[in-house]
Amino acid sequence: MTSRTPAGGAPASGDGRVLVQVALDFVDLPRALAVAHEAVAGGVDWVEAGTPLIKAEGLQSVRELKAAFPTHTIVADMKTMDAGRVEVEYAAKAGAGVVGVLGAASDATIKESADAAHNYGCLLIVDMVEVAEPVARAKRAEELGADLIGIHTAIDQQMRGEQPFEVLKAVVAAVSIPVSVAGGIHSGTAAAAAAAGASVVVVGGAIIKATDAAAAAAEIRRAVDEGAVIETSLYRRAGEGTVREALERVSTANVSDAWHRARSVPGIKPLLPGAHMCGPAVTVRTYPGDWAKPVEAIDLCREGDVLVIDAGGVPPAIWGELATHSAMVKGLAGLVVYGAIRDTPEIARLGFPAFSSHVCANAGEPKGFGEMQVPITIAGVAVAPGDWIVGDDDGVMVLPKAQAVELANRAMDVLEKENRLRGEIDAGKTLAEVAYLQKWEKKS
Repeated sequence: MTSRTPAGGAPASGDGRVLVQVALDFVDLPRALAVAHEAVAGGVDWVEAGTPLIKAEGLQSVRELKAAFPTHTIVADMKTMDAGRVEVEYAAKAGAGVVGVLGAASDATIKESADAAHNYGCLLIVDMVEVAEPVARAKRAEELGADLIGIHTAIDQQMRGEQPFEVLKAVVAAVSIPVSVAGGIHSGTAAAAAAAGASVVVVGGAIIKATDAAAAAAEIRRAVDEGAVIETSLYRRAGEGTVREALERVSTANVSDAWHRARSVPGIKPLLPGAHMCGPAVTVRTYPGDWAKPVEAIDLCREGDVLVIDAGGVPPAIWGELATHSAMVKGLAGLVVYGAIRDTPEIARLGFPAFSSHVCANAGEPKGFGEMQVPITIAGVAVAPGDWIVGDDDGVMVLPKAQAVELANRAMDVLEKENRLRGEIDAGKTLAEVAYLQKWEKKS
């Protein structure tokens, strides 16, 4: 039996140093290798072949990472659920020093995985992702032979604003083996992860999406070693109180991509090129030309709200310069009209983000029909009070209130990934190359 201490340091080695692991959650091995070289230059200890990479490229990804970094521990995030012995055996033979099995797997699978890991000279980490009772399961995994426990807030949970630190503290207190932590960690939270008892701090996006992964890894390394909080405007997950901050940074195209290519509101166009708005909706349903309720609704708005008006999608205008002036004094973030607006030169000079389906000179009469703060439909898209609205030159997106945190985080994820791709293009590659289009063309 070979040694169970992997190259690059073991979390139980006794020197007290918290290890930093980079998670290469790519689907293309050349990009993974390039980023790994940067991350190692920045000071990471362990290099992980992420689950997407293993699924896309197989265990060849582990072999090539081990060949590239022979003195570093390679982690194979297999997420094994069954057939533990064979999966761990071949991951170890490919060069993995640590292999991952799911805590949700059966006791038999975890035991078989542990036996195989120890027979082939690697460590077994049991991942608590989506485990209902992580403390109890971690204790049982230790009894079954696990070498490490992984506390892992899954990406889909991260997008809803969840964090791993409270579970981490509870598990560290319950087991005697090292514990790693993963889940949206960046330079602003890495020190907290170490302080909560993690022996291994696993970082994905904050390194692999950075335009300079070496510098990003070095910041994480410093944060862990010095207990420093290094603020960043990227890689942070929004919560209920920070949705606006995230949505102010992203485009409607980012939101659409994050939402499985969701459509913008058809036919709604910006009055002012370059305008960007976001905010919760205050809704109005009125009749074409009846501008009483739209103007009255300004009084209901709070600073930062977006007024969304269903005026039937046709002229006459229900909004003009005086309404805009009133809205700006109240602090509204913007306006969406499914219908007509007028006084557009004056509105443009005021710089107010206004979006509409029509522009015309003639206004209607303030008859007072309609309703405020009710669910409406504009151009076939439902809008409820409190839904988040994002608008720019490409149009308007409506984010249901219950999904706003998740969609804001997913849109930021799109933006951050594009930043990395933009850097690769600047370095001389074409878009077709960085997107690996030929490799991933859909086969019939």
